[in-house]
Amino acid sequence: MRQASTTLGFDTPGRGLIDITAAVDEWLRATGVQEGVLTLLCRHTSASLLIQENAAREVRSDLMAWLEQVAPEGDHYRHDDEGPDDMPAHLRATLTGVTLQIPVLRGRMRLGAWQGIYLAEHRRRPHHREVAVHLMGE
Repeated sequence: MRQASTTLGFDTPGRGLIDITAAVDEWLRATGVQEGVLTLLCRHTSASLLIQENAAREVRSDLMAWLEQVAPEGDHYRHDDEGPDDMPAHLRATLTGVTLQIPVLRGRMRLGAWQGIYLAEHRRRPHHREVAVHLMGE
């Protein structure tokens, strides 16, 4: 059994979904591991990770709009240390999650035909985000 790990960095433009599938796939291929399990962890509390449709852009914009409805900005939160989008960003990250586990077979992630890996930025302003990646396999 082999293990490999790294931290991938991404600069976000502000709120939205950033497709990180290619970056994760490039790192995975470089490891040479053919079969195993890939784990990803978003190292932040106001950003998250999702596996979502990678074909229709409307899915991503509808998802972000829904998250804004579920956890709207406003002055009804006690936690607003970094501004009015602070606590809603934490709530959205809680709803969508910060970890993913993906099977690897024949050196490729076993994502579905219409699936991609997205880093969800829940803050309005740009940030540098890190995703810890760990692979166990052969």
